[in-house]
Amino acid sequence: MSDMACTQCGSPGLEPGFIEDSGESSRGYARWIAGPLQRGIFGGVKRMGKQRWRVDAFRCTRCAHLELFAGEAV
Repeated sequence: MSDMACTQCGSPGLEPGFIEDSGESSRGYARWIAGPLQRGIFGGVKRMGKQRWRVDAFRCTRCAHLELFAGEAV
């Protein structure tokens, strides 16, 4: 449990976890990329040269609200 409090109900102690990315060729965890979503000519997401951060997730054990944070750069 973390020492953070839920922003929805105020309950202390959020449970750490992660958001899984199980898509094709994924690394197994979600990443946050700065800037608006841009699509390439074939519909894929343009992300070349953009910094990525791992998404850290915490769940409130009282109301189940999820808190997401951009963690370390990946």
